[in-house]
Amino acid sequence: MPVQHLKPVLSPEEYLEGERTAEFRHEYVSGEVYAMAGVDERHNRIAGNIAFQLRAKARGGSCGVFMSDMKLRINQGVCFYYPDVMLTCDSDDRDSHFKDNPCLIAEVSSPSTEAIDHREKLLAYKNIPSLRYYLLIASNRQYVEYYQRNQAGEWQSAILEPHQVIHVQCEGGDTPYEAGLCLEDIYEDVAW
Repeated sequence: MPVQHLKPVLSPEEYLEGERTAEFRHEYVSGEVYAMAGVDERHNRIAGNIAFQLRAKARGGSCGVFMSDMKLRINQGVCFYYPDVMLTCDSDDRDSHFKDNPCLIAEVSSPSTEAIDHREKLLAYKNIPSLRYYLLIASNRQYVEYYQRNQAGEWQSAILEPHQVIHVQCEGGDTPYEAGLCLEDIYEDVAW
């Protein structure tokens, strides 16, 4: 009978230590590590546009906008992801290597990441108590699906239409955070 080689299970601490010196980024899910794929110009431009719009309204306040090099820790380290864009307004969310309490997460999906973004990450992200907005942005066409938690704590989903604005409101700092995102800003200067 052939010998099976089992993949080693890493602790969250081992994962974080390895990421500090890793040449490439990896996401962590329940002890397993997955290498992240590279991105193209469209993906990069779309993520940059979202971060720019969110950061413009965060300047001088207590909210932070982070791009794909900041990890998101879920359930005290059961999972670590690298969202494309993340907005956090929680003044207690101070770790310099990961964030726990985002208000908004945006993932720019490609054909190779779309299924993970729509299933695995959607389920994981919906369980973050502070999260109010999850945006799934297509990189191969102008299409944005978004999830928003209402005042009753229920998630609602919609498709962002041309000239429609998602009004982002987050609590947690000295002053409430407010910004707007529209399809035209998200896809500004993206060449098809």
